[in-house]
Amino acid sequence: MKTLCLLRHAKAGWNSGILSDFDRPLDDSGKAEAPIMARRLRDQSFAPELIVTSPAKRARSTAKIFAHILEYPADRIIHRQEIYDQALDGLLAIIQALDDHWSRAMLVGHNPYLSHLAEWLSGEKIGNVPPCGLAAFTFPVDSWQEIRCAGGRLLFYDHPGTHK
Repeated sequence: MKTLCLLRHAKAGWNSGILSDFDRPLDDSGKAEAPIMARRLRDQSFAPELIVTSPAKRARSTAKIFAHILEYPADRIIHRQEIYDQALDGLLAIIQALDDHWSRAMLVGHNPYLSHLAEWLSGEKIGNVPPCGLAAFTFPVDSWQEIRCAGGRLLFYDHPGTHK
């Protein structure tokens, strides 16, 4: 059995015209919402054995906040450029290449591809995953390589707007 949690990075701002998209930091809202959502994930009893993130600043920051709350060592977070650069096929390749030693993984990334991936994995209409949104799936497989379209069951879907 494999369990995957997709996490869209927390809200980021465009407070300086000199920043590239890659270097955008979390804004105040993102900094406030990320710990709340990390605690919600912890309340779902999801403890990742592996966190893989985009190297973009907003995704790295979000991954570090979640790692801290989930008691995951920040120095074990894996950064993969493909999460920032690639579409659905690239994200799927990252997931299918995970070491089968890990049963529970978290992927921190960006839209629109994270939302596309969530729907592709479950075969359900999830729509746009908002900033700091979480979607977790379970797969009745022994290997990450076996993950296929609509092969996952949605365990939970949560985002900051759910509880406002």
